[in-house]
Amino acid sequence: MLRSIESAAAKRMAATCFAWALAMSAGSAFAADAGDNATWKDGKHVYDKVCGYCHDDGRVGPELLGRQLPAAYAAAIVRHGFRAMPAFPASYIDDASLQKVGEFIATAPAPKK
Repeated sequence: MLRSIESAAAKRMAATCFAWALAMSAGSAFAADAGDNATWKDGKHVYDKVCGYCHDDGRVGPELLGRQLPAAYAAAIVRHGFRAMPAFPASYIDDASLQKVGEFIATAPAPKK
């Protein structure tokens, strides 16, 4: 029993570390792509560059698109984190861009499989 608990905790920790490293590398890629005008284009751009790494195609996190999650809920989870989902501080994604990605998640259709 103890081994399964330790194993589950280790898997969660590994997933969190992996997600955080992926997000940080995505941020570096964003900064390199953005040049002098370092702003996110729209909610889809944020989702494609950051969220999709973990939340598309059954990877680390759950599928988000097509679930009509409330924009405020999505933004709160992104800002504060939840379980294996790391928090993304304002230094990484500003409030306006966070609102845009929340609205994108809330209104995006489910991906075609």
